[in-house]
Amino acid sequence: MLRIVVDLNRCESYAQCVFAAPTVFWMKDEESLEYDYAPDDSLRVQVERAAAACPVQAISICCLDEQLEQQGGNHSEQQ
Repeated sequence: MLRIVVDLNRCESYAQCVFAAPTVFWMKDEESLEYDYAPDDSLRVQVERAAAACPVQAISICCLDEQLEQQGGNHSEQQ
């Protein structure tokens, strides 16, 4: 499961992410970025392009499935 975190303190509303992934990122008014924090996995390529296009690197992507696998792996290692 894909998860997105945008550091809104770092974001300067260049809106490059909106052009790269318009179904995930959009502008409310002219300066306020809004986004789907858990987009469908089928949008992964668009989200990765949006993160790469951000001039201030405010977008972080993580995969919840990978985190759960790592936690499961760590859990079984602890037993």
